[in-house]
Amino acid sequence: MKTAAHLSLSFVLACVALLAGGAASAQDNKAAKLSASSIQVMMITSDEVRLPMAFQVSLYENLIEQLEKSGKFQHVYRDGDKAAADASDLVILHSNVFGFKQGSEEARQVTTVAGATHIKVHCTFSDKSGKSELEQDVTGNVYFLGGNLRATLDFAKKVAQLVTEHF
Repeated sequence: MKTAAHLSLSFVLACVALLAGGAASAQDNKAAKLSASSIQVMMITSDEVRLPMAFQVSLYENLIEQLEKSGKFQHVYRDGDKAAADASDLVILHSNVFGFKQGSEEARQVTTVAGATHIKVHCTFSDKSGKSELEQDVTGNVYFLGGNLRATLDFAKKVAQLVTEHF
């Protein structure tokens, strides 16, 4: 009888220890957020695929707009902005398109299973010295309603969400 009680008490204590360890690691994850007061968004590149100019411009402009809306940075600098050189605590965002499938707006209007547009972009957040702080592939899609360029807005919103989670 004492052995069964001792085993169940040991089991309960082990569970409590595991839960306490899980809470500590959750706190560590919150503390491990990256910090930056400003971000410089470099022009979107496309080394592997040929991206139409309208998509490249739309990706960049939507990205700037969504990062400003996120409220995570005091300043959002564009590529080539000389004021970014003086910014302390700056993170630089490099984006490279590695996948693109332009869908058909007409096909999306006729059927819900055809005509989707997909954009795949590798995003790298680095410090001024070029050291990578965060890298992630982000996709932009439009499946049902809207123009093809709406995929660029979807991409920008996902990057802003990524920033909110990690900064």
